[in-house]
Amino acid sequence: MAWFKKERKPRVSQRARLEIPRDAWEKCESCDHTDIRERFERELNVCPNCGHHRRFSAEEYVELLTDAGSWRELNGNLRPLDPLSFENYPDRTKASQAKTGQLDGIFTGLARLEGIPLHLGVMNFAYMGGSMGSVVGERIARLAKRSADKGVPLVLVCASGGARMQEGIFSLMQMAKTSAAIAEVKREGVPFLTILTDPTTGGVSASYAMQGDIILAEPGAVIGFAGQRVIKQTIGQDLPEGFQTAEFLLEHGQIDDVVPRGSLRETVTRLLRHMLGHRVDPAAAGAREG
Repeated sequence: MAWFKKERKPRVSQRARLEIPRDAWEKCESCDHTDIRERFERELNVCPNCGHHRRFSAEEYVELLTDAGSWRELNGNLRPLDPLSFENYPDRTKASQAKTGQLDGIFTGLARLEGIPLHLGVMNFAYMGGSMGSVVGERIARLAKRSADKGVPLVLVCASGGARMQEGIFSLMQMAKTSAAIAEVKREGVPFLTILTDPTTGGVSASYAMQGDIILAEPGAVIGFAGQRVIKQTIGQDLPEGFQTAEFLLEHGQIDDVVPRGSLRETVTRLLRHMLGHRVDPAAAGAREG
């Protein structure tokens, strides 16, 4: 009986279907929160749901910690050699150079932060895991010497898996070389800050990363020398949960503060102004920096 049957006519959507590219979405590694990439970028790659600090590129740290248009790279022409003829090392360096567009694993340069002149070094974890080889050590040593000579504060952003094994003892020697250069900065009374990001390990954590007058770290950053498995096998004891995180190190007096990425610029500016006091006029220091 036809009057009991209701014909279903196809409905035409009044709204155009929006096609969102798959690469427009990002997922937090900590809480699995998924959001559009633009929101993560606006939050400086910090999860808006749980506050997890995802990896931030070296270029982004340079932008975050410098005034627009003030960055000038120094010693960017230094490139790694292959002193031990280590198998496949030249291929690894060429691949990393092609991937990052940089000759080695750290940016060093001169800039201003809220008008304050500073020397800034930012390790590039995308380049062979931020490993410290001869070029990384040489760039830091030259930057530190420049800071000592000109009285300009030194800030180092650390992110590293440790010494670069392909350079053997040449890499390990950078711990002593950078430490000697930073000792000169301290003798001259020039402010030196380090910022530890995820991860800061190995020879970097055992040298200049932990030598700052003030040591800051990002929330949740893994900071230590050897891995947990190696330490456990060495001492034969279970380790406290989270013992290599920034928060654990702060609680035990190893670092001075844990600073969210969104507050990093303001915090570093405030600390530099406090440390400089009235001893150094930023305008005068800027006139000497060239």
